[in-house]
Amino acid sequence: MRYTAEPAYVLHARPWRETSLLVDVLSQAHGCFGVIARGVRGPRKQAQFAALQPLQHVRLEAVQRGELAYLSSVEALDAPPLLAGHASLAAFYANELLLRLAPRQDPHPELYALYGQMRARLRDANDLAWTLRRFERDLLGVLGVGFDLACDGDGEAIDPAARYRLDAEHGPRRVFGERVGESRGRYATGRALLALGLDRKPEAGDLDSLRHAMREVLSQHLGARGLKSWQLAADLGRLSASRKADAGP
Repeated sequence: MRYTAEPAYVLHARPWRETSLLVDVLSQAHGCFGVIARGVRGPRKQAQFAALQPLQHVRLEAVQRGELAYLSSVEALDAPPLLAGHASLAAFYANELLLRLAPRQDPHPELYALYGQMRARLRDANDLAWTLRRFERDLLGVLGVGFDLACDGDGEAIDPAARYRLDAEHGPRRVFGERVGESRGRYATGRALLALGLDRKPEAGDLDSLRHAMREVLSQHLGARGLKSWQLAADLGRLSASRKADAGP
């Protein structure tokens, strides 16, 4: 197969042999696939090397040989968002999640459009949590494993005052004995689920409850092997807490 003037987003790149890169991309017409970019780590191909970094939007040409394609040319289509700190970690997480869940070489034009929206929203560093929750919701939907956020797994309307866990097969499951305001942590508030379903940003506490609930359902799809970005976020959280403790009285 030959890819000609194929628009794509770069999701991941790592060194391959001495002067090359092994790159994962999300293309408009062919979904996710791997590309070997020979010689781009040398001084004469700095423009191609720069174009093959994560978050870049590119137009590429390549020839598929077996499981991998071999790059013949690539050009950047725009300037990627300049991210740092939590925004950079959010981008790493979104890319890793997509690579783990999206099937290889399976066309998903909706996924390509979804990624473009998420990439643009990452520029707003003050809205990262909401950007990621929307991306998680829409990613599951595009892949055919999403669920109704207006009703629970038994067909009952979501109670704004209740709390719910998310199940990959059955959707929201009400957690009895716990009401909004009585617990924190891994259960989503009904208010948060309803807001997410309507694409309306919930209040801060409700939004935070979605993070734990969405991680639970994503873990069911990912299997036993979690995400490197989750571990990195946990390590950074512990480091931050340790520094605060050291600075205390």
